[in-house]
Amino acid sequence: MEKARVDSWIWAVRITKTRSAATSACKAGHVRVNGERAKPAQPIAPGDEVRVRQHGFDRVVVVRGIILKRTSATEAAKHFEDRTPPRLPREEAGFVPTRDRGAGRPSKRERRDLEKLRGY
Repeated sequence: MEKARVDSWIWAVRITKTRSAATSACKAGHVRVNGERAKPAQPIAPGDEVRVRQHGFDRVVVVRGIILKRTSATEAAKHFEDRTPPRLPREEAGFVPTRDRGAGRPSKRERRDLEKLRGY
């Protein structure tokens, strides 16, 4: 077996929880194979780089083997090499100003203060 569907493979190696979630991610453009946007039925082979966007971050894996059935996590880990860069700690990620829930729209003065804080 040399090739497999990308949605089936990312489900089988446990990158997504369900096959339908893998298909939806492909249709939404969150999956890239070798830098190109991937459709759900796009074939992948060993050596391909697969990027999956999850929770605002890219997960980068290289295909080492083809697997079609979902197996244990230790068995699935043998079929890919994880090259995801480490995430920044919260302290280094930066401060994002937020408004209290239910506070309504900012006034003109508050909007100007927010823009000044953001550096606009």
